[in-house]
Amino acid sequence: MKIIEVRNLRKRYPQHLAVEDVSFEVAEGEIFGILGPNGAGKTTAVECVAGLRKRDGGTVQVAGLDPEQDRQELRGLLGMQLQSAALPEKIKVWEALDLYASFYPDPADWEELLERVGLAGKRDSAFKTLSGGQRQRLSVALALVGQPRVAVLDELTTGLDPQARRDTWELIEQVRDSGVTIVLVTHFMEEAERLCDRIALIDAGKVAATDTPAGLIAQVGGEQRVRFRPSAPLDDAVLLALPEVRTVTRHGEQVVVAGSGNLAPVVTLALAHHQIVPTELRIEQATLDDAFLALTGRKLA
Repeated sequence: MKIIEVRNLRKRYPQHLAVEDVSFEVAEGEIFGILGPNGAGKTTAVECVAGLRKRDGGTVQVAGLDPEQDRQELRGLLGMQLQSAALPEKIKVWEALDLYASFYPDPADWEELLERVGLAGKRDSAFKTLSGGQRQRLSVALALVGQPRVAVLDELTTGLDPQARRDTWELIEQVRDSGVTIVLVTHFMEEAERLCDRIALIDAGKVAATDTPAGLIAQVGGEQRVRFRPSAPLDDAVLLALPEVRTVTRHGEQVVVAGSGNLAPVVTLALAHHQIVPTELRIEQATLDDAFLALTGRKLA
């Protein structure tokens, strides 16, 4: 069942067209990713979905509601964590939750919510004393305090260290498992691949493709790469003669072989035949970054 439908969304600012022609659907209960580089129009698109910005064209429906015409009713269905949101430095964790709870007619029990996001021990702490990961957990709690059906999380893990990022990923999965549909805005490929059921790739205000992470990667053609340092001089022709090999490139002393099929065993067998040992051998599969490059002509990072 579709809970969000966006058709031909368009938003222009005085100096540029931020969202040109964006369409996507979000199914109830999924984690839907909006993936793209900074400045691609991701935040503008979800702010139009949440009713925080007035669109210039297209249609948006969230659980059958128009975010502009039914904004008050939508507030009870959609919670949002904004990338740029900040709380007063001296406000305590419990005060922030108590304040946000007062905005809703039937809020969640914020004491229970504190436990759920792992901040019960920080109940009386001031916002300025929280670590980056703790601030993001509080952001999630504030997005959930209205008991929404949909939570929009915008660049939730930007600036976090690797452990805090993975802890936040686990929290997002727990929120989804509780029945909340999540729209996750991100420019981190690993994050999108780990969390999202489906992803819309957005570049320059347009959707380049929408599919599952595996489906987007499959569009690259399942290409693999074998990267190694040869123990002796190697003629590229030895590898290019193999039907599984598409290209051979060199980066300093490293050789990178791209191709498909049983690429790794075929390459190592050919090297062994010429008494060459592949040191520092790495086998790399196609990634979302490869898919983004194939679909847009440029890298995501």
